Amino acid sequence: MHNLFRTLLLPIAALFAVTAVSAQNVSWKSTVEHLDGDMYRIVLEASIPAPYHMYDMGPYEGGPNATTITFTAGAGATLEGGVEQLSTPERHYDKTFEMEIGTFAGKALFTQRVKLAAEKAAVTAQLEWMICDDTSCMPPEDTEMTIDLTAQAGAATASAATPQDTAPAGTADKAAVAEAPDNAGGGSAQAAAEPAQKDAAGGGSLWALIIEAILWGFAALLTPCVFPMVPMTVSFFMKSSGSPAMGRFRAGMYGFFIVALYTLPIAAIIVITRIVGGDAVTADIFNWLATHWLPNILFFLVFMVFAASFFGAFEITMPSWMVNKTDSKADSKGLAGIFFMALTLVLVSFSCTGPIVGSVLIKSTSGEFWSPIVTMLAFSVAFALPFTVFAFFPSMLKKLPKSGGWLNSVKVVLGFIEVALGMKFLSVADQTYHWGLLDREIYLAVWIVTFSLLGLYLLGKIKFAHDSDTPYLGVGRLALAIVTFSFVVYLVPGMWGAPLKGLSGYLPPLHTQDFVIGKEAPTASGGETRMLLTVEGQKPKHSDFLHLPHGLEGFFDLKEAEAYAAKVGKPLFIDFTGHGCVNCREMEARVWADPQVLDILRNDYVIVALYSDDKKVLPESDWVTTDAGKVLKSLGKINSYYALKTYGVNAQPYYVLQGRNGKQLVPPRGYDLNVDNFVGFLKSGVEAYNAQK
Repeated sequence: MHNLFRTLLLPIAALFAVTAVSAQNVSWKSTVEHLDGDMYRIVLEASIPAPYHMYDMGPYEGGPNATTITFTAGAGATLEGGVEQLSTPERHYDKTFEMEIGTFAGKALFTQRVKLAAEKAAVTAQLEWMICDDTSCMPPEDTEMTIDLTAQAGAATASAATPQDTAPAGTADKAAVAEAPDNAGGGSAQAAAEPAQKDAAGGGSLWALIIEAILWGFAALLTPCVFPMVPMTVSFFMKSSGSPAMGRFRAGMYGFFIVALYTLPIAAIIVITRIVGGDAVTADIFNWLATHWLPNILFFLVFMVFAASFFGAFEITMPSWMVNKTDSKADSKGLAGIFFMALTLVLVSFSCTGPIVGSVLIKSTSGEFWSPIVTMLAFSVAFALPFTVFAFFPSMLKKLPKSGGWLNSVKVVLGFIEVALGMKFLSVADQTYHWGLLDREIYLAVWIVTFSLLGLYLLGKIKFAHDSDTPYLGVGRLALAIVTFSFVVYLVPGMWGAPLKGLSGYLPPLHTQDFVIGKEAPTASGGETRMLLTVEGQKPKHSDFLHLPHGLEGFFDLKEAEAYAAKVGKPLFIDFTGHGCVNCREMEARVWADPQVLDILRNDYVIVALYSDDKKVLPESDWVTTDAGKVLKSLGKINSYYALKTYGVNAQPYYVLQGRNGKQLVPPRGYDLNVDNFVGFLKSGVEAYNAQK
């Protein structure tokens, strides 16, 4: 029961969750297995903390940072073959990098065969990896392991030696991080980082799922299987109870049991999965459901079957014996009778609610493990609410419209919506596996035709077998037809390349479209940095291989940027970013590309981009020694250490506005696709800078 309540409370806690500023990273464990004779196998196991994923060994030219493992054999040992991935990565198409990538969640296994020619030998493994979640990426980490091998005699069966554990090399460094320097707003670096963390929280998509589930719950009430049951059930409770108070109590319990019957089975399945398989198994299941072609094609077919059912081709019903057996127990007195009444409603109404429930659950599988629980809870509460509300306010029953042909029209409208939403799953499979079946213009064409047919149906120009005659057009149908055709008109320009940003989460990416009128806007990776000279009149460091998006001028070394900002009298815009940071590219494409944002960045700030994953080895004079005594030689590691030491963060994207004498102007920000919020953030920094004068 404790686990169940913890699982049910997780969604509430998640609404206030923030991106970890010093997230637990990957831990590694090595095991030696004796194969046969003098042959051994080293197995490296990476434990990946949820909700992060780690990239596979790639390699990815111009893509994310792949995991690299380099073994070096000591005296008495010889490496046989190369490193192999024992675990199978989950492969999917990444729209930002425009390539197929592989990732591991939970854990990953790698192996290396070794031939041992002495009694004892040692093999060194140099490991480098990078982990990301849905909102940010951790800087690349590296560590070194030494695996001891001892010759074993006997059978060829594998016998595991004592595992050796290692934590990421950066752990000691993180423990020694000093406090942040003076901030204009006061407080610690952790406090200053909180707004950025909150910005990066993924509550928006959860609320969208909840709202959508509530709407589906109310829509289910308007179906022919359910709507007539509302006044009948409420009247039964009010008349069969000894008092109005008892009637309200029984109706309330009836609604509670409806919610429980829809929600608890889903919660139980997920909790059992997590108990038996752990977080990694649950994460793997949801990742597989969201990205693999098989479930996505299956979901697409299910949506089409549901749509056909709503159109009247057939009915999806529960077995009659199950309904009859449940109904017979509904006559029992007390709470048991109320429970079986609720169960009877759930079973009898399945032909109408089944497709809707299936749609809600399928759409929620692309989120976190608790998303189906939350969405089903929202759906069932909306579905059960009228049974309780009308029991408390019986006079409202008189205002309900009478049952009739309009109920079947609701089913048909839902059928058209099922067709449109089902296309999303076919699109995911098509993009992931590069089938080229559903490019953007084809997807839009299907939607345009689907919603055009819906509009004609609402106008009475199309009829299905179970539809009643409509001698005249009601105001409600006319209003819905206007909304539908307006949506169609909005879709049409997309056939010629209009971005349709409001639907970007549903449509295939624009690069899949064959024909686009006019010149496309610059992408996050496009554009060359115009040459900007330092205060010494030199070319900025690293500008020969690093560039800013959209033709912006800027620096890639903090000291040079600070000197230039002091010279020109402008605040400093510090962009903690990374080559493999998907969300950094998304911010640049969707937020930085806004004309108002570009104008402020270009004219009011000096920009410095600090890459946390760049492998460029700097001259010895630029090396940095951490508080723990580790020497950092690469540009990325130095920038990452600076971010952690100064601001207490190691996730990207992360934006800091700095004024005179290195003082922070306003609280930093992280991943947030709201352009207005970002504009306000930039303007507040300018105002704070001017106030320092």
